[in-house]
Amino acid sequence: MSVCECFVLLLLFSGGILAASDQVDELLAAAERPLSPPLASAEHQPPAHDAGNNHTQEASLAAAIGSTARVLTCYCEGHCPGNVQNGTCETRPGGSCFVSVEAVLDEETKQLVPEYSHGCMSPEQGGGLLQCKVGTVSPQLHGKSIVCCDNEDLCNQDLQPPYSPRTTTTPEPPLADPNSMHLFALTLSVCLCVGGLVVLLGAFFWVYRRREKRKPAYLMNSLYNTTNGHMPIADLVEQTSGSGSGLPLLVQRTIAKQIQMVHSVGKGRYGEVWLAKWRDEKVAVKIFFTTEESSWFRETEIYQTVLMRNENILGFIAADIKGTGSWTQMLLITDYHELGSLHDYLQKRVLNPHMLKTLAHSLASGVAHLHTEIFGTPGKPSIAHRDIKSKNILVKRNGQCAIADFGLAVKYTSESDTIQIANNSRVGTRRYMAPEVLSETLDLNLFEGFKMADMYSVGLVFWEMARRCITTVRGAKNTTTCEDYALPYQDVVPSDPSFEDMYAVVCVKGVRPPIPQRWQDEDILVVLSKIMQECWHPSPAVRLTALRVKKTLVKLETDCTIKIV
Repeated sequence: MSVCECFVLLLLFSGGILAASDQVDELLAAAERPLSPPLASAEHQPPAHDAGNNHTQEASLAAAIGSTARVLTCYCEGHCPGNVQNGTCETRPGGSCFVSVEAVLDEETKQLVPEYSHGCMSPEQGGGLLQCKVGTVSPQLHGKSIVCCDNEDLCNQDLQPPYSPRTTTTPEPPLADPNSMHLFALTLSVCLCVGGLVVLLGAFFWVYRRREKRKPAYLMNSLYNTTNGHMPIADLVEQTSGSGSGLPLLVQRTIAKQIQMVHSVGKGRYGEVWLAKWRDEKVAVKIFFTTEESSWFRETEIYQTVLMRNENILGFIAADIKGTGSWTQMLLITDYHELGSLHDYLQKRVLNPHMLKTLAHSLASGVAHLHTEIFGTPGKPSIAHRDIKSKNILVKRNGQCAIADFGLAVKYTSESDTIQIANNSRVGTRRYMAPEVLSETLDLNLFEGFKMADMYSVGLVFWEMARRCITTVRGAKNTTTCEDYALPYQDVVPSDPSFEDMYAVVCVKGVRPPIPQRWQDEDILVVLSKIMQECWHPSPAVRLTALRVKKTLVKLETDCTIKIV
């Protein structure tokens, strides 16, 4: 119902039952007048009547309106009933004429253009006046504007409704849930933190890799930063081996590829040693037999142990494996000492007391460095050689010893209390084996036993050195003498003794190398004879440690009457 009809009904209810025929004109006139505020207030509400009276009044009003409503002729275009073509239409009683304009999309120009429609409005809901009012007040919301009239025929022909293109209103965003906002903020923060951490770690890794790639290039370039065109190996090792574990692997491989073999200088059971040159500098190259791959791996591992470098340990330079599908060479490149092994050196030369003391002290220093565990970061494990003999000791130009051949060495770390024994089928030299090794009573789980076995072998090497030290013959001031070179137990076992031969002599008979009487005429020989007898004692617990032997020989400089304890 329209506003006018509602107002009419209010008047009818407040005034009682009136004659519909007498009040129609008056009611229509009142409908055209604007509503006054007092009529819409609550104090002018009509009183309630019974249901029967209400029905009677509504029927009377409808009959009165229907009898006085007029039929209008309206201009028609676009909404003609029955699709008539004469351009006019007639409303039902109580209807009205209308004009509407609407924004439509032009298919050719793709733009909004106005489209006008004329026609007749049905009498329902007061002739469509309510629809016309809504279309006129807010056309921009609906995209369509309507103007109505009912004062005369064809009244809508010249009407111009206001045209406003359709606009899209942006709906207000829904209020966010505080809990969801907190969860979103937490998730975003976690993602940003994780992303930042990943980026930071990636940057650190990239910088580290870049430094590692530059380092070998820098090292290789530094080989040429001298006046002679390249850096000597000794200086290169000092510059690049800050951890004491040898050269970087790339430098090792580069050096191994540039080695030029000269000639063979010795051959043993496990490999062959060659004199070679690297940039006109002499080096020693040990080529392992293909059956001794485990020895090559073990010796390379020992040489590259952190803090392994020592002046009385053979200087390690590089290790590499060369080969094709048909042959393989396992190379170990070390310093070259032209005087050769102690075994060869003692056969060709005699020693004076000073030379003997230098050899003995340097040997004891090298063994002490091996046996000593260094704590810290980096640290060094304790190492037992297990094959000390004169052939595995080289003589340097300054008269000192350099211990070599670590294919059987074992490592021990006290923190983890583990002994790393190489998986190697090799055994030590039987002539230099300690009694507990020959009798197979050595406890493999006790590292001190390996060190004491080394000291037994050191005592035998001291005996070889002492035999070649000259002393003055009693009663002849200008006459000196010494024994010929001999291997330990040379007079009681064959040249290549078996385990049974050595066990029978060392363990069963308890034979030890003889101590000549002339050794009592020289202080160093007196001290060494006492040391070696302590070292080859049948009980490992009685033997002297390498550090104790080293300190004893150092004190020999100031006190030659030192007592061995």
